[in-house]
Amino acid sequence: MKKIVLTLSLVALALGATAQDDGQQYDGAQDAAAQGAAATQNVVAPHAPFDGSQFDTPTINLDMANNQGPRWQLGGVGGVTMSQVSLTNWAAGGEGSLALEAMLNYDALYTNRRHRWQNRLELAYGMNYTKTHKTRKTNDKIFLSSMYGYRLTRTWYASALATFSTQFAQGYDYNVNPKRYLSRFMAPGYLGFGVGATWRPNSWFSAYISPATWRGTFMNDDRLFLDAQNAMTLHPYGVEPGRNMRHEFGANVRLEVNRDLLHDLHLYSRLDLFSNYLHKPQNIDVRWYALLAYRINDWLGVNLSVNMLYDDDIKFRRPDGSLGGSKMQIKEVLGIGLQTQF
Repeated sequence: MKKIVLTLSLVALALGATAQDDGQQYDGAQDAAAQGAAATQNVVAPHAPFDGSQFDTPTINLDMANNQGPRWQLGGVGGVTMSQVSLTNWAAGGEGSLALEAMLNYDALYTNRRHRWQNRLELAYGMNYTKTHKTRKTNDKIFLSSMYGYRLTRTWYASALATFSTQFAQGYDYNVNPKRYLSRFMAPGYLGFGVGATWRPNSWFSAYISPATWRGTFMNDDRLFLDAQNAMTLHPYGVEPGRNMRHEFGANVRLEVNRDLLHDLHLYSRLDLFSNYLHKPQNIDVRWYALLAYRINDWLGVNLSVNMLYDDDIKFRRPDGSLGGSKMQIKEVLGIGLQTQF
């Protein structure tokens, strides 16, 4: 675990160094852009094709920034991928299947003088159907993030961050027979709130540091506390039996990258590191999400998303039903299909 955190930290430092180099390219042209923006009052940006530039926030003169009026910048990407296999009298064998997945990422940025309010919504759901296994869930995600910042200097903001995440439907472990019930909407559900500071040296990189973050884990289903088959009382996702919520308080660091690598290739990456002051602060929770989106044309695209998660409070079950330890969780989704950016 320490090696993983060290590796991620080195990558973050490298990105930060690159960001600082880009952020130092301030030659006064940005002030001219700020003056033009200052003439726009109460503007909602048109829904132009999303290429990442909608969220550019160049480093500008603070006096000019204070004269800028309110402005919304909106953009996102959504897509649906589907695959279907049908076999009739196929001598080589096999089984027909139908797979469907939908995803939506949407950003809304509000700026008004020194104020900056950045919001992000991520939704995903996927299913796979075969005659043998019927319908199984392959992907399920609800994530919402909202960050408010007040500009203190050219690159530093006093910030507050709120996050929420859960899933839409019931989830099961299909590797055991019978299948094992694991999750549903708000079981678990995660809610977090913290205050700190954000370093934003350029338009595509930011580092949020919070020494005071509260995180709550909700369990809205008592069935997850009991394994009737093995007569065991469980502590799902670190929540104590008889309670429906676990409180944590600690430090949080978030590193975000949101930029175009090429004209039609966009990268979004978010790394969250959390240390709980109240219980084993040396065991750092890691949550990393990355989305690489390539636009073929206005209606076709390729998406590659990767989720990596380590939480010391999430214990895994062994095949015999006994309780094991924590593990690194990795989910990768590659989709080619209908995609639109707006």
